[in-house]
Amino acid sequence: MTNYTNYTVSIHYDRRLYRHDIAGSIAHARMLGKQGIISEEDAGLIVDGLGKVRQEIQEDKFPWDETLEDLHMNIESRLHALIGPAAGRLHTGRSRNDQVALDMRLYTKDVLKETVQGLRATQGSLLALATRYQTGIMPGYTHLQRAQPVLFAHHLLAYFQMFQRDIDRFCDCYRRTDVLPLGSGALAGVAYPSDRDFLAQELGFREVSANSMDAVSDRDFLLDYLAAAAICMMHFSRLSEEIVFWSSREFGFIRLSDEFTTGSSIMPQKRNPDFAELARGKTGRVYGDLMGLLTVMKGLPMTYNRDLQEDKEGFFDAVDTLLATFQVYPDMLKGLTLDEGRVAGLAGESFMLATDVADYLVNKGMPFREAYGVVKELCRHCETQGKDLQDLTLEEYHCFSDSFDQDVYSITAESSAAARDNPGGTAPNRVAEELSRAKELLESTANDL
Repeated sequence: MTNYTNYTVSIHYDRRLYRHDIAGSIAHARMLGKQGIISEEDAGLIVDGLGKVRQEIQEDKFPWDETLEDLHMNIESRLHALIGPAAGRLHTGRSRNDQVALDMRLYTKDVLKETVQGLRATQGSLLALATRYQTGIMPGYTHLQRAQPVLFAHHLLAYFQMFQRDIDRFCDCYRRTDVLPLGSGALAGVAYPSDRDFLAQELGFREVSANSMDAVSDRDFLLDYLAAAAICMMHFSRLSEEIVFWSSREFGFIRLSDEFTTGSSIMPQKRNPDFAELARGKTGRVYGDLMGLLTVMKGLPMTYNRDLQEDKEGFFDAVDTLLATFQVYPDMLKGLTLDEGRVAGLAGESFMLATDVADYLVNKGMPFREAYGVVKELCRHCETQGKDLQDLTLEEYHCFSDSFDQDVYSITAESSAAARDNPGGTAPNRVAEELSRAKELLESTANDL
């Protein structure tokens, strides 16, 4: 006979909430005793019993029972076995609806702290790598075509800024998560003199929810996390894409340490950037987790519906994916080495300096659009003659404009970068300022949440 109850079982994934569920129950029991809703004696028995349950789970001695479907019933059943009838008083003034909402908020607050710490570690490795190669110059790209010389450190610090915005988003998520739902009951509040401010203080919440119906059905805080996680993984995917390109023989910009590459099953010469590729691929999982919960939520009437059981697996998957990426990336960046000679050589190739030649003409008094046209024709001439701009004689330059002088040969990749001396630019002194600010930011925000 088919066991249809397996369809509703969640214990295999919601058991990870046990610390948060027990913490919420302990605070609830203490509040019930303090308010005289149950006796202080029963409250004490419940608190002691929950402590034993927690210890059993931590020591992997807890008798999980799938027939009880979920974490909450498993804990309540075990509590009854340990302390007897007093366990039945724990659920006074509480519904499974506000209980699970509480558990998810407590769990998400903890995860947000880990998430920000992981991002800070990644930023720290980026900053160390940028500092190590602070003066290294490389080709900058648009449309994956070589465009203008930039400092390698400037390129890396672009990702530092992306991850900083991710941190800001996760911190915003924390603020909206930091709201106590316990005391909302099933949907309408509870008919007992509960002290929600006491509960908030016990459990470390900044405020209590304003509307009981919203509190038990709200999963916006999970969507906030998933949306921020999706954007964050997109940033990791972009960086992964560049690492994959840069480590190829066609680019040859960087080398990854052996522990972050793998060999081919039949081609012994290959070193594949599998960790970067996996981070790029896992991004799609997090996107899917976000879309999954958005789809669950879009058709739900007020208030609680069993569909909300589906808020957990995708969320846990996104959390696990993101935290696993944080474990890999800081160390992968630490072991990355830059071929400074190769990237500097490519940055100095003549067509990389075409914009600087146009700027040279502008500084001689020529309107930019006219200068642009002159340099475009120069580049076409070089292509037909198989020459670089540096190979042209001054007479050849004069065929296109009399404004050229001997100082046109002083244009280099280094002078190009140095010329971008404005806030946010790639000039060495601006990058040094950017590195200093990034270092100060990491030192001042060690404990973001």
